[in-house]
Parts: sequence; C-alpha cells; structure tokens
Amino acid sequence: MKVKIVSRKFIKPSTPTPKNLCTYKLSSMDKLNTSMNVVGILYYPQSHDNIVGNLNNLEKSLAQILPQFYPFAGRYIKDNHFVDCSDQGAEYVVAQVVDCELNEIIGSGVKPVELNDLLSMEVGEADEITYPILSVQITKFKCAGIAIGICISHRIIDACSFGTFISAWAKASLGDKSTEPLLRPNFDSQLYFPAENYDFRTIRSSKDTSTVTKRILFDRKAIATLRDKVSHLYKNSDRPPSRVLMVSSFLAEALLRSDYAKHGQTRPCLIMQEVNIRERTVPPLSKYSCGNLVLLTTVSCSADESKSMDFERLVPLLGNNVKKAVSDCAKILSNGEDGHRILIDSFVGAIEKLNESGINGLRFTDWSKFKFYEADFGFGKPIWTSVANIPIRNLVMLMNTKENDGIEAWVHLHEKDISYFEQDVEIKKLIS
Repeated sequence: MKVKIVSRKFIKPSTPTPKNLCTYKLSSMDKLNTSMNVVGILYYPQSHDNIVGNLNNLEKSLAQILPQFYPFAGRYIKDNHFVDCSDQGAEYVVAQVVDCELNEIIGSGVKPVELNDLLSMEVGEADEITYPILSVQITKFKCAGIAIGICISHRIIDACSFGTFISAWAKASLGDKSTEPLLRPNFDSQLYFPAENYDFRTIRSSKDTSTVTKRILFDRKAIATLRDKVSHLYKNSDRPPSRVLMVSSFLAEALLRSDYAKHGQTRPCLIMQEVNIRERTVPPLSKYSCGNLVLLTTVSCSADESKSMDFERLVPLLGNNVKKAVSDCAKILSNGEDGHRILIDSFVGAIEKLNESGINGLRFTDWSKFKFYEADFGFGKPIWTSVANIPIRNLVMLMNTKENDGIEAWVHLHEKDISYFEQDVEIKKLIS
C-alpha cells in the first residue's frame, strides 16, 4: 500500500479557549502513562451521497468540537507536566492511496504494520512540544472509499476518552441529522487525582521497532465453543461469561504455552487487565470524563503456578479479578488518599514487578464497548475499525466486530516471539 500525502494543515477551535482553561494540568494517572499516542482507524466504503461536501464537513466539524476538547488543540509542556491550551491547533492531513482499493486491506487483507501508513503520526511520537496532541489523517482510496486515522496523545486520554471524541466528532459532522443525545465531555480528572500529591517517574517512551502485530478473529461460533468448555462452571449463573473474558483467557493460555516453547520452562507471569472506573466510583465519574481513568488489575503467578494455568482455570481467575477491581472502584473517590492509592499502586506495583528479571508480563485492554462502529460522519457507518502496529510487547487489544457478536484480538509481540505464538496448536486452528 503506497500512501501519498496531499495536504497538511492545523485546525484551530472555532472559538478561542478561555484564559482560565489555557493551562491543563495532568492527573497522577496521566503522568504514569507511556509516552505514545492512542490510535484508531475507521474505514468507510464509497458513498453515493455528497462525498466532497461530507469531506469538507469533517474539517469544519472538527473545528466546531475542539472548544469542547480544548486540550486537543494545545501542546504538551513535558518539563512542567501540563498542556498549553493556546489554540495551536489539531493537525489535519489529507492523503491518497495510489495503488489499491479499500476492500484489499479490510480485515486479513493487509499486514497490521501497513495500517500505520493510514496514521499521520508514529505511535510513539508524543510528549514533545512540536507534536500535536491530536492529529487526524483522511485517506482516500482509488475506489472512493476513505479511512479516518486518529492519533491522540496517551498523556491526555485513554481508549474510552478516544471513543468519546470520535462519537462527538461524528455527531457534529451530521449536525441536525444526528439522532445521538448531546455529549458533554469534561476534563476534570486532575481535580480528583492531582499529580502533585505523588512523586514518580513516567513510563518510558514506546518506540520499539521490533514489535510485530497479529490480528486474530474470534467470531460468534468460536466464542460459543469457548463458552461450552466452561459451561459447567456457570450452571448456576444467569449471565454467561463475557466475550472479552473468553478471548482473554484463551489468549493468555496460548501466550503462556508459546513462552514455554521459547524458553523450555515455565516462567513467573503477571497478567494485567484494564478496568474502566467511570460510572463505578462513588460519587460516579461521568462516562464522558476524559483522561486516563482505568484501574490496572493483576494476577501474579509463580513459575510452578504458571504450569497449571489452563483455560478452565484462567476464566474464573481473571473473571473474579475483574469483579474485585470493579468493587474496588467504589473506594477510589470515597476513601480519600487511600482510595487514590488503589489506582496509583496498581500501576506502580505492576511496573516494579515487570522490572524483575524473568517475568512474563501479559497486558489485556478491552476496546469492545466504545461504539466505534456507530461513528457516522455522513458516509454511513464504518465497515471496519482497527488499530495498527503498536510498539508495546505482550499487549493484547480486544475490539468489537461489526456484527457485535465477536472479538478481534490484536496481539503485539516481539518479532522473536511471534513464530512461537503462530505455531501454537490452538492458535493455528484460528489463523489457518
């Protein structure tokens, strides 16, 4: 896939940011984050409506919503840990694919690393004052289909905030034709989790060029098969285990097996899962709260314990761990600084554990509930949504399918580990 940049400009907010909002301080959780961008790509087929007008409206509607997302038009001042919200503008890039059509890259038609060309920035290009907080790329294909690639600094937002922005931009693009309810983002996480209360270093930059991404589709049938394997564990439950739990447990087992295949022995492991704290705290944070508002819950296993971590054991173990984390969310705001430490300690503890030699760390993040497939910018709803090649080893990102009954898993591994994973007997059944 050959992508040619056609134009590059900066879009300023339609109204200036008020002076009292021109300095946006980071929260403690923002400071802890990896120096990288949260990225996503939405794909739309050829539209028979006013394609030129809709494309022009993308630029106009972006300017209209930037006053609500005012940090996105600013620049990060890393020495002082704040965003200068002086309306420097969000980057807006238009590009053209010159050698293929949209349907040639949908799903398994392209290597994930090639999708990075549909993004206007490298995933690891963050935290420098020269980098925009928000950068979008509108890529046109030969068939008149388009891809909207979005990069937003992880220093400012998490995946849920990313979904909030996409929903707001799509609603603004539709204007009066939108049937979605009014969406009001807020940027007040620093008030709840002030960074000055804690002294810690941020996580290193993520510019690892040795990471390879494998996309694996778990359709409705595959998930039903996994549920059948543990149905005896849930005979007295009104709710079957979730799709995300099924896929996370299956992949965790496969990754533990492939790690054993590489090293010839089991190693201690740390399995990490991210839990969204919005609407779960007391008082509840709005679901439109923007920032990094996740609790990192972990399962730590010794080398001996890792030997017995099969699918049937992992499902209840990971499921109960998430349930406990959801329960802990109620304490985060109601227990003062002790509650805040629940968030901080979860991240710092995981970082310290991963720094130990010989630890096999696996991290799962669930993107399946952020309604990317509902994002209609005037072209209809997307036919596919994706991430790209993310330079973080042993990261598994779980996304919804268009049919809303499956999971697409994006597994990011070191290039020396990917062959062991692909040769795993259960993984081969899914990718063959």
